[in-house]
Amino acid sequence: MTRKIIAILRGVTPSEVVQIGEALVAAGITIIEVPVNSPNPFYSIAALAQSLKDRAQIGAGTVLRVEDVARVKAVGGALVVSPDANPAVIAATKAAGMKSFPGVMSPTECFAALRAGADGLKFFPASLIGPSGLKAVRAVLPKATETYAVGGAGPENFADWLAVGVTGFGIGTALYQPGFRAGEVQARAEKIVTAYDKALG
Repeated sequence: MTRKIIAILRGVTPSEVVQIGEALVAAGITIIEVPVNSPNPFYSIAALAQSLKDRAQIGAGTVLRVEDVARVKAVGGALVVSPDANPAVIAATKAAGMKSFPGVMSPTECFAALRAGADGLKFFPASLIGPSGLKAVRAVLPKATETYAVGGAGPENFADWLAVGVTGFGIGTALYQPGFRAGEVQARAEKIVTAYDKALG
């Protein structure tokens, strides 16, 4: 089962990333992004892509520049997540054969991202739009559109988001913060997975 939970490892270092990635997979989270504003992010992405191979989807987050898309692909990444909806980044991601998840808020941004080829939409920060806002936007989006709530979505409100049709979630500091060891990350991931599964029914 591939849960629609994206683990966001902001601040992770190459020396610890494989242990943390293994902990996440053991807990049942198999989509992992390393934001490019982390220390040596491309080393971390390469290490995860190599060690987890067919067990997880690995990619980069906070991708703002077209030139970084090629670097993600070169080190074995399979997805690109951004806080904004830059059509050039989306197009470069798709041309490289990777999945694109740009950040959006308004219907205008949603449709611009979809026209550019986005595979899914990252509503960020989700706390600003809330489940009611997503429900209104989803009413006009193509039914098959994947939507992810990031920033303001967690175990306490998974059910509220799922009730209005969200596809999945991006989870950052609730899962990982610099200094967290693999065991703590796994414990946090297990609680999040349990809550997700329960909310999903």
